[in-house]
Amino acid sequence: MPAPSKKARSDAQKILSDNRQAGHNFFLLDRYEAGIALTGTEVKAARAGKVQLREAWAAVEKDEAWLMNAHISEYSHGNQFNHPPIRQRKLLLHRREIDKLHEAIKEKGLSIIPTRLYLKDGRIKCEIALAKGKKLYDKRETERAKSAEAEARTAVRESKSRS
Repeated sequence: MPAPSKKARSDAQKILSDNRQAGHNFFLLDRYEAGIALTGTEVKAARAGKVQLREAWAAVEKDEAWLMNAHISEYSHGNQFNHPPIRQRKLLLHRREIDKLHEAIKEKGLSIIPTRLYLKDGRIKCEIALAKGKKLYDKRETERAKSAEAEARTAVRESKSRS
C-alpha cells in the first residue's frame, strides 16, 4: 500500500481535545493556530486524549503567550519523570500575532480562549480564539436560534419524504 501523499498528510488533523463550552459561553471572534511547548510525558498523555480545556484560558505576559489552567493528565507510564497536570504552557505564536492579542486584551477587554487541541503533521497545535463573554440573554437567544433552525430542517426533511 503506498504512503499517503504529502498533501493528504498535511490536511489530516486528529482532534485531541475540543472545548465545546467555549462557543456556548463566548462570542468567538478571531482564531489563531499556535504551537504549544510540552514535555515528553505531556505529549504522550495528549496523544492518548487525556486533555481537558474546559477551564483553560490564555494570557500574554512579558511579550509571550501562555496557556493557563489546561489539564493534561499524568502519563500512565511516566513514573518519577511525570509532569504536573496543571501548569503554564508556552504558546508558540509569531510576534505580530502576540502583539495583536495583547492589544485586543488591553483595549477591547476581550479574552483568549483555547477552542481545541489537535495533531497536525505529527505536532500538537492549539487553536485559540479572541472571545467576548456572552450574557445570559445572549445564550438564550443562541439556543432559540439553534432550535428554530433544527425545526426548519426537520420540516424540510418531512416535506421531502412525503413527496
